[in-house]
Amino acid sequence: MNTHPFLLTATLAFSAFAGLAQANDTTTLSNAVPYQYGMPLHVAKVLSLTEPPTQECKVITADMKYIDNTGKPAEISYRKLSDACSLQN
Repeated sequence: MNTHPFLLTATLAFSAFAGLAQANDTTTLSNAVPYQYGMPLHVAKVLSLTEPPTQECKVITADMKYIDNTGKPAEISYRKLSDACSLQN
């Protein structure tokens, strides 16, 4: 029995699945545009607001994912005081 075509097909299939898994991994990459003062946003709906967890009151970079007025998803990063600042006196 010739197993060469089977092994070649299996290798190509596994490579394709690995490539898809890497393409769908968005945990480390962010395509958020940094906000600049005066930049028009045209937000129709906010999808999520995220920021890194911290116990200190300090300036951090947060991300906002939203749908713009044209219906396209967008993401922007901006600087803000951490949520820990609202818990302190």
